[in-house]
Amino acid sequence: MIRILIVDDHPIVRDGLRLLIEKIPDMIIVDEAISGEEALQKIGAGEFDAVVLDITLPGMSGIKCSYRGSLYQKSF
Repeated sequence: MIRILIVDDHPIVRDGLRLLIEKIPDMIIVDEAISGEEALQKIGAGEFDAVVLDITLPGMSGIKCSYRGSLYQKSF
């Protein structure tokens, strides 16, 4: 089972991604975040196999978040 974290500040985008991903066998949405800061907290506390990340988040950009998140996990 592939565990996924969705990070986007728009609820409609998160809902759409959830609907699409949940139709794929062996994939499960474990959690969601609305900001880069929240995503980093969840990445540090949980285990995810993949992160679907918006690069245009308010505050910390998705690009900066992905860099900082890579410090938590080798396979980020």
